[in-house]
Amino acid sequence: MPAAPAKASSPASNGGLFDPAHYAATLGELGAARTLPAWCYTDGEFHRREMERCFRPNWHFIGHESEMREAGDYMSIDLAIGPILAVRGKDGEVRAFANTCRHRGARLIEAGQGTCKTISCPYHAWTYNLTGELRGAPSMNEVPGFTREDWGLIAIRLESYEGFLWITANPDAPALETYLGDFAERFRCYDFAAMRVVRRETYDVPCNWKVLAENALEDYHTGTVHAGSLGQQHSVPVQCSGNWCALYMPQETSIAVLPGETAPFPHIASLEGEPAHGTFFTMLYPNTQFACTQDCLWCVTFHPLGPEHTQVRVAFCFPETTVARPGFAQDAEKYFHRWIIGIEEDNGIGPVQQEGLRSIASVPGPYGPREFTVHEMNKWIIRTVIGD
Repeated sequence: MPAAPAKASSPASNGGLFDPAHYAATLGELGAARTLPAWCYTDGEFHRREMERCFRPNWHFIGHESEMREAGDYMSIDLAIGPILAVRGKDGEVRAFANTCRHRGARLIEAGQGTCKTISCPYHAWTYNLTGELRGAPSMNEVPGFTREDWGLIAIRLESYEGFLWITANPDAPALETYLGDFAERFRCYDFAAMRVVRRETYDVPCNWKVLAENALEDYHTGTVHAGSLGQQHSVPVQCSGNWCALYMPQETSIAVLPGETAPFPHIASLEGEPAHGTFFTMLYPNTQFACTQDCLWCVTFHPLGPEHTQVRVAFCFPETTVARPGFAQDAEKYFHRWIIGIEEDNGIGPVQQEGLRSIASVPGPYGPREFTVHEMNKWIIRTVIGD
């Protein structure tokens, strides 16, 4: 008879939720390591510590400079650090601000993208220019000592890596390329600066953000979840240095169309080495995947809205020269069809796993040999949330 499963233990009655002993098995070698305890996906206290240590101090991906081409173009994004507004000024520079009025804190611009000439609060009509300076504050000239110069928008640190924009509220965070480690150099041949975001999709999924992020880092599930669409995929580990991990899928043709279909777009001319002969599925910690294949890439952010609720944000990117090709819109439909099928199938299996993780009997299981990148990400989380 098979051995009975071990009983799930309560962290509250066994050394406390953040006792390193609970997580030692996850930090072991892959063959002997165990997956994260179920409470890492369901517990509100663990989620709060994750936000404090994994999210708030680190860099967050928000988009590409091509999405804000003209003065006044903006992106309004909700992140773990709160609502953020990025806008291109008349001087051509993109700046980021906390999306909160300096008067009584009202949100200035709803989530989404658009164009504005000024930034105006919908509550009391305080108005700011594109560089964040307060230009209008009705009746405030009657307040002794009030000066507009003291009440501009709060700037948020923003850096660009090859056109991709990242922000952090941590003034002590390392420079973005330092944080990314060897990712920056190893992926430079993709010429990200020449990419253009041509479409975005957003999904709300009732499961923990890690459920979806882990799923994006292994091919073990593809033969079942994607049996009738993408089919079984095969990948190999990638040695990484910095705050990222990845798997690599060797294949001479783009995997951004369904199996059996011919990709209509040329490969990126600057690719060399492994990028020219396969696809990378990365995770830039904490929660952003760049999936880079030979003719395009897609960026997926798993944004936590709570312990068991995630917003999945996807940006689909092609080289500018590809976007300019005659018939691009029609040919690109092959890619969107493949992407949407795969994403929706992954979003469908996430809640199924989440339901099982709520079981009082759920205990950590073994990693499979094809879940090496999931193991790497889980180790980063534990070392960040708990410590080594």
